[in-house]
Order: sequence, then structure tokens, then C-alpha cells
Amino acid sequence: MFAHGVMPLLRRVTYCVFPVVLTVMAGAIPAAMAQSQPSEDFASSTQSPDISLTASSEEGGGLPASPAPVATASPIAAQSDASYGSHHQSWTSRLAFEAGAGANAPIGNDIPFITWGYNLTLGGGLHFSRHLSMLVEYQFMHDKLPGGLIADAGAEGGYAHIWSFTMDPVIDFFPAHRNDMYVTGGGGFYRKVTSFTDPQLVENCYYFCEIGVEDVVVSHFSSNQGGVNIGLGLTHKIGSDEGLKAFAEARYLWIDTPRVGTLNGLGTTGLIPVTLGVRW
Repeated sequence: MFAHGVMPLLRRVTYCVFPVVLTVMAGAIPAAMAQSQPSEDFASSTQSPDISLTASSEEGGGLPASPAPVATASPIAAQSDASYGSHHQSWTSRLAFEAGAGANAPIGNDIPFITWGYNLTLGGGLHFSRHLSMLVEYQFMHDKLPGGLIADAGAEGGYAHIWSFTMDPVIDFFPAHRNDMYVTGGGGFYRKVTSFTDPQLVENCYYFCEIGVEDVVVSHFSSNQGGVNIGLGLTHKIGSDEGLKAFAEARYLWIDTPRVGTLNGLGTTGLIPVTLGVRW
């Protein structure tokens, strides 16, 4: 009797509760799935700011507007500027200059044909690296002639002038040190003029005229030819400027000057120019 009354009641409760449970589960499953992906929602929210909030803040209400992004130089542009600056600096640092003066000494079989004198040297070029440079050098030399050669020419005095333009590479051994050593050498065009002089009366007129005795060229021999030189030098950096250096060098110079008549076989020229100066 009791069983016959309870079973119908349980069936009625089941029919009423089961649809409710299904409805609750149907709403709970999508919510649980949404909570299982918080990172995607957070990323989307950070990447896509609320436009309405930004607009309202600009109109004077709501949240304050975020500060405007600071304008920064493009990494590519900055790299380009840096590379240009280094290129400009490296170009100026590649320029090379020199200026010096010194004495010339005859050597070997040329001693009877030329004697002591002086030289002036100017040069300019490029530094290809810290160890290698190339200079175009102009040099002027003034040397006296030996007494025996002057007497054979029937003159009372004489001298030799040598002009040259040469290409001369320079190899530095210790460019990072304050004191450095280098080797240089090259060759090019040489012009030599050998002149013989006699004292004569000469009238010179400036604001007034006067007569005096001067050495006048009575004969000369000139030639254009090739020549070579090789030498060794020392440099010392001056002050805080890394590029400016004092230098001292000695070279061996050989010029293929031709023989001239019977003047003791006057021909090839051999000298040792010793030069002091500055380099950049």
C-alpha cells in the first residue's frame, strides 16, 4: 500500500527535477569553457583598448586620456646616422700630410761629384689602414759641388738642384704606441740641374741702383730621369692629438742621371737625405 503510493510520487518528482538539472548544466558548461581561456580574453582586451573610454576622456569626462606616445627615432635611421658619422670621421682620419727639412750626405762613388746640402720635403696622401699609408712627396734638394769637379769645369763655384715627385708607401710597425718605427720607399720623377758659377759684377736696382759682386751661372747641365729611394724612420706622438707626430728619418736615394761629357764621368747620383719634421 505504501509502495503503491510512493512510486508514483517519485516518478512525478523525477519528471519535474530532471529538466531543471539539464537546464542548469546547459548554462554551466559554456561558462566553464569561457573561464578556461583567460589569457586569450586578457590579450584581446589589452590589444584593443576601449575606444568609447578614450573618446569620453578626450571630451572631458571619464578616465583621463593616456599620454601621447613619445616620438622616437627609427632604429634604422639611427643606425644610418651612426654609420654616416663613422664614415665621415674615417674619411677625414684617412688624410695624411707631412712637412720636413734636413741635410743631404753624398755616398759611395758619387762623393767626387756632389757634396753636402739641405732638403725640403712636403707630402700628402691617404692612410689605408693603421699600418699602411701612401704619400705623394715633393722634395727639393740643394747640394754643393766638390772643388775638383768645379776646377775641371773651369769655374769657381757650383751647386746642384734636384726636384722630385715620387710615390712612397709608408708601413708603420707599432701605430698604437706613442713611439713608432716605420719603413718607407718608392720612386718617381727627378730633375737635376748642375750649375757652375763665377763671381761677376752685377748691378741691382730697387729704390736705387748699386753694383756688387755675385756668383753668376756660367754653365749648367740638366736632366730628367727616374729614381728610387728607401728609408727607415721613427715617430713620436705629440701631445694629446693621436694623429700628429714628429718624425726623423734617413733614406738612401739613387737617381739615374746621365753622364755629362768629360766632367769626371758626372752621372748617377747617390745621396742619404736625413729629414726631421711632422706628420699627420
